[in-house]
Amino acid sequence: MKDLIKMIALAGAMSISLTALAADPVVDAAWVKAHSCDQNVRVLDIRNRLDGSSKTDYLKGHIPCAVHTNYLKDGWRSAVNNVPAQLSNPDDLAKIIGGLGIDNDTHVVISHNGKNALDMGSATRIYWTFKVLGHDQVSILNGGYRSYTGDPGNEIEKGNNKPEPKTFTVSLRPEMIATKEDVKMAIDDDSTVLVDIRPTHQFLGINRHPKSKRFGTIPSAKSFPESWATNNGGGSFRSASDLKQLYAAAGLETGGKQINFCNTGHWASLGWFVSHELLGNQEATMYDGSMVEWSADESLPISRQVTLE
Repeated sequence: MKDLIKMIALAGAMSISLTALAADPVVDAAWVKAHSCDQNVRVLDIRNRLDGSSKTDYLKGHIPCAVHTNYLKDGWRSAVNNVPAQLSNPDDLAKIIGGLGIDNDTHVVISHNGKNALDMGSATRIYWTFKVLGHDQVSILNGGYRSYTGDPGNEIEKGNNKPEPKTFTVSLRPEMIATKEDVKMAIDDDSTVLVDIRPTHQFLGINRHPKSKRFGTIPSAKSFPESWATNNGGGSFRSASDLKQLYAAAGLETGGKQINFCNTGHWASLGWFVSHELLGNQEATMYDGSMVEWSADESLPISRQVTLE
């Protein structure tokens, strides 16, 4: 009897371990190959083109059982208070997610193009959205679709998968979203670090986003360019040890209160993912409105290191 109890306990421990592994922030192509068609797994293919015709590539070939969603056009982000590309209404997001055959028991795996940090930002933005909505069973395919097709032995499926709709219930986590007021307080608060995830030329004030009203960055912010988060600016994350080294180079701690921002919350999600999910900083948050919202308010300060004619 004692041996039986030990076996049951061991099996339970193994089950818990496997569940924890399945919910890891990052999974590799081998994991996806083994689990993409599992009943409780939904691979989201978010590949897109600049013209918005993202389903073209999906129809030509995708990971078996993967479902397509258009990150740019399917309603994941929407304008809020004249600021573009913000977190959409949670009820609308619940309908989008349920329509993809995802409920609260589904392990979602996000598959992106895998070309560069911009692609990675698309994946981390949807990942962050799931987390904000209270869903922890979500992962990103490290290296994206390119990593999967890099092994010629991995099966490719063509055509369209249209799953049966499910019910997804939101448990909103507003504490994950930094507001403009939070950022204002952080400028003079030594206990909270502001992290600018935009490219260095935007941080310095040399160039700006087309929808940003002013050049420069938020005062006291430190720069951690989006390309630092991925290997050679590509489609896979750097190791935790490398990220810690780069954090040190940027003058950043790996713990403590932190607000990540960019222009509209795309690259900022990449910075948040690195800090919160890969380096384990549970106090890291993201400012969704970022520089587009901040720069539009003339009463708010901006720091510009380089002023050109």
